[in-house]
Amino acid sequence: MAKLEVGKFCPLIGKDCIGLECSWYTQIRGMHPQTGEPVDEWGCAVTWMPMLAIENSNQQRSTSAAVESFRNEMVTANESNISVLSAAAQMLHEARTTKVIPAQVEEVEKE
Repeated sequence: MAKLEVGKFCPLIGKDCIGLECSWYTQIRGMHPQTGEPVDEWGCAVTWMPMLAIENSNQQRSTSAAVESFRNEMVTANESNISVLSAAAQMLHEARTTKVIPAQVEEVEKE
């Protein structure tokens, strides 16, 4: 099978790429989102779009997972708070209806 080579034709200007003379010719540094290999290359911003779209999707999935995890922690914390507040309300209700709080009181001898 023949090796595919990237063309030099720029559809924006209708001729071969002019490289650094073009304001869309930019440098990208980072990690390739599909291979994990380091990237440090110059190229047309239009040609970077598919790779950047993949990276953007990866970051959105990561953010979504973090938000879901945070939500689950908040649900657990809220359930715990509801239990504590419900128990406190029940104790207050019982104290108000019985008007007696049981206690053991011992007399202290004076010296």
